[in-house]
Formats: sequence, C-alpha cells, structure tokens
Amino acid sequence: MRASLKAYFSGDTGPSGLTAGLRVIIWHIGWGACQLAGLLGLLFLPAGPFVLLALIAMAVPGFAALTLMFRDTPPLRQGLVWLWSVFACIAVTLTGGIAGPLAVWVAMPLCAAVVLNQRRLITLGATLSLMNALIAIMISIGGGIHMPDEQESFWLSLVAIMTFVLGVSVALLPALRARSERADDAEEARARLMKVITEQPQLILAFDERGRVLSAYGEAPAGLDLHILMQNGLYGAAHPGDRQAVAAAVEAAVAQGRAEIGFAPHGAMDHYLYLSMRRASDDRLYGAIRDGSLQHAREAALEAARADAEALNQGKTRFLASMSHELRTPLNAVIGFSDIMRLKLFGDLPPKYSEYAQLIWESGQHVLDMINDVLDMSKIEAQRYELTLESFDIREPVSQALRLMRSAAHDKGIDIHSAMPAHALTVSADKRAVKQIALNLLSNAVKFTPKGGGIRLTLNEHDDAVDIAVTDTGIGIAPDDLTRIGQPYEQAGAPEQKAMGTGLGLSIVKAMAHLHGGQMTIRSTLGEGTEVVVRLPVRATNGHAAEPAAHAVAIDPLADHSATPEAFKDFGEFVIRPRQ
Repeated sequence: MRASLKAYFSGDTGPSGLTAGLRVIIWHIGWGACQLAGLLGLLFLPAGPFVLLALIAMAVPGFAALTLMFRDTPPLRQGLVWLWSVFACIAVTLTGGIAGPLAVWVAMPLCAAVVLNQRRLITLGATLSLMNALIAIMISIGGGIHMPDEQESFWLSLVAIMTFVLGVSVALLPALRARSERADDAEEARARLMKVITEQPQLILAFDERGRVLSAYGEAPAGLDLHILMQNGLYGAAHPGDRQAVAAAVEAAVAQGRAEIGFAPHGAMDHYLYLSMRRASDDRLYGAIRDGSLQHAREAALEAARADAEALNQGKTRFLASMSHELRTPLNAVIGFSDIMRLKLFGDLPPKYSEYAQLIWESGQHVLDMINDVLDMSKIEAQRYELTLESFDIREPVSQALRLMRSAAHDKGIDIHSAMPAHALTVSADKRAVKQIALNLLSNAVKFTPKGGGIRLTLNEHDDAVDIAVTDTGIGIAPDDLTRIGQPYEQAGAPEQKAMGTGLGLSIVKAMAHLHGGQMTIRSTLGEGTEVVVRLPVRATNGHAAEPAAHAVAIDPLADHSATPEAFKDFGEFVIRPRQ
C-alpha cells in the first residue's frame, strides 16, 4: 500500500502526473465533505428520511474516489463514473425527480468525467447524465417517491446549487487555465518567431504572381532599395537589364512551384542578389533574397578562367597541328634518304653506316607515327575529324593491321593469333579509322607484352554491330590507372613504360569508336593481361549497310575526358572493369 501511495503522489501513475492525480482526489473529497456538511445542517431541521438518504447517497461517490490512491486504472475510473450516475439517480429519485430540488445533480456524472480528464469517460458521463435526466422526468410524471416540503426544498435547493456550481467550477477551472496558458504560449511562440524572422540575415518576401510585394521581413541586402521594392515590386527593384529574367523566374515559380534567379538591384550594378522562390498552398509566392555579390564574383572568375583555359587549349591544338605539319616535311626527307641508304640503292655502304641508316629509318618511322597520332588527336579535339564512309569487308583493314604488326611481334618473340568469320562482314564505316583502331590495339598489346607472351585478335559479329577484341598476356593495368586510360596523353605504369609512347593510342581508338556511335571496353588484371573490345554498330543488314549514329561526325568525343560510364553518356558507354 505504501508503495502504491508513493507511486501515485510521486506522479508515476500515468500521463496525468502529480497535479492531475491530486486534483481528482481533492475534488472528490471536497464534494463528499460538502455533502456531509449539508447533512449535518439538515439534522438540526425537521428533514425527512428521504432527504437525508439522498445526501448520504451523493456523499458515497465523493469518498469512493479514495480508492484511486491505491490503484488507478482505466476500468476503475470508468466504474467511478458509473457510481456517480447510480447515486445521482438515487438522490434525484428520493427527492421528487426532475421537479425536485436536487434535479441539477443529474449532470454530476458528466462533471466527474471532466475532472477525470479522459475523452472516453467524458462521452460516457454525458450519456449517463442524459439517462439520469430521462429517468428523473419519468419519476416526476409518475408522482415520485417523495416530494420535500417547502422548507426542505429550500435548503436542498441551496445545497444542490452551491455544490453543483462549486463542482463545475473546480472541474472546468484547470481546463480554462490550460487554455489560457496555451494561448499565452502561442502568443510567446509567435513573438519569438516574429523576432527570428525579423532579425535573420536575409530578406523574406511574400508577393503575388505579378511581383507585387505583400510583406517583407528581415534584413535587406546591400544595394537593395526597400522603398522601391515595396512601391514597385520585384520588377522595379531589379536592374532594367534583369527585369525580364526576374519576370520569367516568377512565372516559372507559379507554374512549377519553385524557381531561383540572380539579378543586379536597381541603381547598384556593383551588387548582385539571389532570389529563391516557392509557391505556397495559398497560391502566394514566398521568397528569400540574399546578397550574392561574392558568389557572383567567384562564378564570374571561374567562367573567365574556363574561357581562358579553352582558349589556351585551342591554341595548343592549333600549335600542335601546325608544328606537326612543319615536322612532317623534313621528317619524310629523313625517312626517304635513310631508306635509300639502308636498301643500298646507290651501292654498298660500310657495315657501320648501314646500321646507322637502319636506326635513322626506324627512329624516323617512330617519330612519324607519333606526329600522325598528334595530328589525328588535334583534329578530334577541334571537332574537325570527319569520317569517310564506305561499304567494305571489315576483315580487310583488320588483316592489314595484323600483317603490319606480325613483324614487330616476331622480333619480340610474341605469338599473334586471330579468329575471324569465314564469310564477309560488310560494314559502312571509315576504312582508315577501322584499320587504325585495330593497329593501335595490336601495337599497344605488342608494346606491353613481354617476350614469350601471346596476343589474340577476335572479330565477332552481332545483329547490327561488329566487335574488334584484342587480348594479351602482358603486364596489365592497375585499377587506379584504369580511371585514366583513354584520356589524351595519359599513360599507365612505371616511368620506363610511359617512355614507350605518347599516351594517344587508346584515346584515338576510343574517339574513333565514338565517332562511329560505338564504345570501347577495357578489362585488365595487373600482372595477367588486358582485353580491349571495340564495338562498332556499323554492320550491314539485309544487303544494306548500317548507318553510323547521327552524331557520329558532329560530336566532340573528347569533350569530357573522365573515364567513367556517366562521363560518356552522350557518346556511348565506356566500360572499364577488372577481368573476372
């Protein structure tokens, strides 16, 4: 019992807590005490037994609430409301029903339910009070059990009215106080919200679809004239050159629900503002204006830097193209004369001179290949590389590339195997580009495959595409390097490996594949080898050559050099993944 009392008065009985629990007990005890006081007062008057029994009956539910001190449960509270209804009905019945002096007590079940402060109990109390009223009416119509005399009726009416008014007042006072407190809290919360809105560092606006400002809160950014804003609206507050853009942004916010715009304020071109707008459920537009001068200056600087970088890149491309053309003429002479010397067309040379002539010729060929790659890449970057489409058997240029590379592979002790269909594979493509794709893939494979390794070239046909696949057993590519392979002038591996080329081979392969509307896929495992597959959707169907993608000649295949699938979403997929 002590534990129950301690728990109850410590506020652990439930959501009602200490204040509500004590309020219920005190209200019931006070009611019972009032009934006992009225009973003692009537003992000195010639009151009849029915009147005394009625007062005793109404004191019972008041003291019955003491059971809540020991055990407070929902069923117990519900039973207490029923107890109020039964004894109120008894008291009213003993004193003449609805016409008697205690008729007001038929509403006591509802008052008790309000004190207990539970929605279900209030509904039950209202129902029981209505039933009590109906029963009291029926008793009055039937004559009643006992109708007090005038003196008894006076005192009983006085007790009934005083106790009822007191009971109702005590029951409703906490609710009224709570409502008042909630109103005060709401007013304080509103005041705090207005303080935050007014003192925050941005300017918050409410305006209509015509840009007319309805209200403004907060701090106006530098350069914005609040008087012009409130008088002429958003359009008037913007610089004349930006008003059309602001009007378009407001229309977009009305149609789409959200919009953002940056503009210079009227009369302050050295400032820049950003306006974020949102359409609310009341069809008004709400926006926040902030100072964006620093951000705008940074963006302008970045844009200028990007333009400068593009100009420098174009200058570099023009310089490389011009330099490559200038180098080609003397280089062709060097290659031609050294070729004459190594072939001994004008007579024998000493062995040492013959060896030097061979080295000069080989070096010249190497430099010429590099210059050709630079020229091709310069054309591709400048979007001036045009495909010369023709119908041919794709096996022909691939076989030519194989014949050119077999000698270099034989010198390194590398075996090259090829697998091609026995029937013709007619395609519509650029013959020179297809040959260069195969030649670059084979050259890379020979370059990075050690002595005794193997290379395999496979030509596979699909419904509308042809795959050129080259697999080697070379040194492979590290996962970190895979993200860069295919970008111009990017090379993988150790410094001695990077010295073996310019890093343009796979870049040109990828670019030419994209120009044909195709893709390049690389799979590699470090130390095991690499597989490169180029898919060209140029296969002939039903005797008609397939046309390359509509953007094959017009696009810039190297506009984005990131070697990720998302980076080439406009040009076809570029897949890189380690071999499984």
